[in-house]
Amino acid sequence: MTRLLLGAAVLALLVGCSTAKQPELDVAVQSSGQIWNAVAHYSGRTFLSGPRWTGTQGPQLTAVDSNGQHSAYPNDAWNNWAPGLDAANAFVNINALRLEGNKLWVVDTGSPEFGGNPVHQGAKLVCIDLPTNQVVRTYFFGPDIATAGSYVDDVRFSAGMAFLTDAGNAGIIVLDLKTGAARRVLNQHASVNAPPDRDLVLSNHVVKAPNGEPLRVNADPLEVSIDGIWLYYGPLQGPWSKVRIQDLANLALTPEQLAARVEFFADIPATGGSVMDAQGNLYFSDLAHDAIRVRRTDGQIETLIQDKRLHWVDAPFLDKDGTLWLPTPQMDRVGLFNNGQSLVQWPMRVYHLSTHR
Repeated sequence: MTRLLLGAAVLALLVGCSTAKQPELDVAVQSSGQIWNAVAHYSGRTFLSGPRWTGTQGPQLTAVDSNGQHSAYPNDAWNNWAPGLDAANAFVNINALRLEGNKLWVVDTGSPEFGGNPVHQGAKLVCIDLPTNQVVRTYFFGPDIATAGSYVDDVRFSAGMAFLTDAGNAGIIVLDLKTGAARRVLNQHASVNAPPDRDLVLSNHVVKAPNGEPLRVNADPLEVSIDGIWLYYGPLQGPWSKVRIQDLANLALTPEQLAARVEFFADIPATGGSVMDAQGNLYFSDLAHDAIRVRRTDGQIETLIQDKRLHWVDAPFLDKDGTLWLPTPQMDRVGLFNNGQSLVQWPMRVYHLSTHR
């Protein structure tokens, strides 16, 4: 009898483990032609964009309303750029979106080709007022800032400044939002360069650049600490470093002095993107394992979910309800990295994942 009871208890434990509730993925929006790597959501509208070189079709920036209707945003003119046309008031190649209050910030790499050079007035940071759907300011990065080979990648804000990573010509761009003055810092520093010994691996395959060499992506993800003291950043493959915001703003520091103030932050694996919540928890995609993980404020890393549908989650978005929006552009499957043959599995989807337990 005792053995039977013990066996029943063990069976109950096993059944309980096997039926434990796992985080659920819900499809927020999907497409059979557009590849979206960036997403933001505001007041019932979802904003989506993806780099031109992925082979994506349609507008560079798409708005999806509460009825599921898609439209070019903020208008057709901003999405009608073609080689040879003026790029000052048009998107060339969007790589990132950032929602700050009621403003949508758009990072335009300015280079229509992967690894190419930015076109004139192509590399820029565009601020759109969402209530009025109007572009209210554009910050242009000239050839001294978005240099040959630059790929202006992502942006974060603090203390009246914007900080942008350059994933091509490795460095950090510091932009004064009031004056529009921009500077490059930490050029080719070890903290912004992709390490030669950390290959980018997905589905057990090393991702290769068009030249056949293992793909290396320099300064890419970045976050500002909740207290506004630190900028966290790193190459796509990791690891991450940190430097004080006040040091980045200090014009008196020489490049050598600033470099000496860079510190190690965390050995975060290759990630498509990250987002930090109001408590300082850092959510990021683990590309090698089709997973979403979170680095808690004590440094511990937990897994929220591991699912094959989450293949190359790029820049996630965290809404006010604690829901992660997870675009899955499958970057490693686009034709650029596969001898011109796209291996993307359609439809392309953006998923919802709650961060609440």
